[in-house]
Amino acid sequence: MRYLHPNTRLAIGAVAISFSGVWVTTAEVSASSSAFYRVFFGFLFLFAFAAQKREIQLPRLSHFLLALLCGLLFALDLYCWHKSIRLVGPGLATLLSNFQVFVLAGVGVLLLKERYSGLLLLALPLAVIGLFLIVGLEWPKMTGPYKIGVYFGLATALFYASYIISLKYLSGVSTSTIQPMLLVSFTTAVFLGIYMLTSRQTLLIAGLPSLFSLLSLGFFSQCLGWLLIATSLPRTNTTSAGLILLLQPSLAFLWDVLFFARPTSWLNWLGVAITLAAIYLGLQSRQEKV
Repeated sequence: MRYLHPNTRLAIGAVAISFSGVWVTTAEVSASSSAFYRVFFGFLFLFAFAAQKREIQLPRLSHFLLALLCGLLFALDLYCWHKSIRLVGPGLATLLSNFQVFVLAGVGVLLLKERYSGLLLLALPLAVIGLFLIVGLEWPKMTGPYKIGVYFGLATALFYASYIISLKYLSGVSTSTIQPMLLVSFTTAVFLGIYMLTSRQTLLIAGLPSLFSLLSLGFFSQCLGWLLIATSLPRTNTTSAGLILLLQPSLAFLWDVLFFARPTSWLNWLGVAITLAAIYLGLQSRQEKV
């Protein structure tokens, strides 16, 4: 795939990751178990790929400590996201996780002194309106678990943004494109594995269909998808990248409707469209650093 245009590679990566919620739903294991196997199998696939390219190297202590922070944040991100998928479905859970755009914008403005265009001021209320059209109209009628799933989705956005910031620093000190994700997959698996053992949750896989879903989650979502995105973004202009990456939440919602018969009214679809537009504007709002 290295001979493909960067935009094409980016699109394939976004499509691959869009199926994450499908694999989590069909795996028929707990949310924390699917999160563990995603990074565990992903690590094995990445290790084999790195060995084939002869890019396996022992990290420096400072790099490993930074990878531990990335792993902890990614473990919290996956735990919340997989919980949200279980409670509200992969479509809405993925849309909510992409609100990380606004968390990153807030960090950029308040802590990193970055400038953002007026698009951000338009994107924020649009995101609220879109979310209201998706879940707000029926909020009083929703069950307690569904509401908790929405909260887990919003928590995912917070941890996802924190993970992206830490991964950016880890990637910046690495000389390999595979090494950062290899380290993060390993450390995340360690944190999730410790959580599973201390909370006495089972690591048993239900059967071959479940194993297939978990292997697909590890390969397509943790290994192939992220590698394609990570190697394509530096070669893609911001506008194109923003539009292409919208494939992930858009398709995730579509898969939820097609595969799991998510009930969706025209107002919900309008909310999805407005939310995606807000996410795109948020992606495009970043200007030069002060």
